[in-house]
Amino acid sequence: MTSSRFDIAVVGAGPGGLAAVTAAVAAGARVALVDGAGQPGGQYWRHPAGDLDAVADLHHGLRTFRAQVRATDAATTFFGHQVWTIEKVAAGFVVRAVAAGTEVEIAAATLVLAPGAYDRQLPFPGWDLPGVYTAGGAQALLKGNQVLAGRRVVVGGTGPFLLPVASGLAARGAKVAGVFEANSPLGWVRRLPAVLPVAGKLTEGAGYTAALARYRVPYRSRHAIVAAHGTDRVTAVTVARLDRDWRVVAGSQRRVDCDAVAVGWGFTPQLELPLAVGCATRVDVDGSVVVEVDAAQRSSVPGVYVAGEACGVGGAALATVEGAVAGRAAAGEATGRAAGDGGVPRRLAGQRSRLRAFAAAMHHTHPVRDGWREWLTDETLVCRCEEVSAGRLREATDELGATDARSAKLLSRAGMGWCQGRVCGYATACLVAAQCGRPANPGSAAERPVAVPITLGLLSQEPGT
Repeated sequence: MTSSRFDIAVVGAGPGGLAAVTAAVAAGARVALVDGAGQPGGQYWRHPAGDLDAVADLHHGLRTFRAQVRATDAATTFFGHQVWTIEKVAAGFVVRAVAAGTEVEIAAATLVLAPGAYDRQLPFPGWDLPGVYTAGGAQALLKGNQVLAGRRVVVGGTGPFLLPVASGLAARGAKVAGVFEANSPLGWVRRLPAVLPVAGKLTEGAGYTAALARYRVPYRSRHAIVAAHGTDRVTAVTVARLDRDWRVVAGSQRRVDCDAVAVGWGFTPQLELPLAVGCATRVDVDGSVVVEVDAAQRSSVPGVYVAGEACGVGGAALATVEGAVAGRAAAGEATGRAAGDGGVPRRLAGQRSRLRAFAAAMHHTHPVRDGWREWLTDETLVCRCEEVSAGRLREATDELGATDARSAKLLSRAGMGWCQGRVCGYATACLVAAQCGRPANPGSAAERPVAVPITLGLLSQEPGT
């Protein structure tokens, strides 16, 4: 089925996508909004199905969210539609999405892509045990289903995201046995010029700190979860103190009992759709491959605008500003109105500059150090889907001649499973590069011609297949 033609197709209904819809509708454009979830909000504003007023205490910026949701009334929405690819055509683009096994084609003159990001993961012994979650997974259960990941939870990794995860779990009755931050938050002191102009971030951080104190949650910097233990599910973790390079300090290991673990090492931009249309990329401060955009959020592909984490992981506030810029510019191009393409308003440009500076400071303060590789044993699984261990990856490089993540994938099957490298791609790229003595290229696993699972029957109906 082919829908009617639109001026703009916005893919992604998180903060960036919703802001783009709001700006484009205000500019008079005909807008289609497509998202795989059944309702707006994305991961950041995730709610229980059918109730956008629930779990308010777990969210920030709900006034902005509700205003943006009202703006979607003037757009044509395709919720529950997963975009599996985008085709460039003479008159613009065709977004191909699947819902309940049926394909919908959405034609538009321009695109705003706001696909978001997913948890970056690092393997460690026992991370494949039931009960070990990503930090985002534990929060999604809480926000989307009001379900606790466990009754006694250990939170670890690096980055500010650990704080809302821990405080949210504690607020809903979980005993958070500790938050273990692998880096030192004192790094923020050296970057105060980037922090002070963003007052909202300071207030938010203070609120989380107060919540941890209220629920008596221990917070330990320069500590990490280096192993998980259990038979049929996790029952404890080993926590260790780290040096500056994340090597374990001898004699610092201790065991912490728990029935769930939430681990987060930052986020990986979701690039399947921008890469499918040919957007140029660059390497960001945190080593992630991101889409290169200009001041109007315009990519290297004419008619394609990108907003949010795909341009660099920076949080919901930055995604909202970038989405507003992208929606305004895309509307100007699609409708031919000079007002939409007459430069970025000074207010938005200033907000974006300050928030990008804050994001860069965050990445500098919470990097992933190389020492995590020393936590692994030969038996530690790196690719859980295909059960590829760290030892097998070393064999792929040392004995079979793999020189990068892609050749290691062919020789070991790492990244060939259900997740298609989304879970193990970063770690595989880092481990292979270290073995070969060359810089890692974590973006090598990001290009996937089919962005979401589709049936062979549907694929066989595509022209030229």
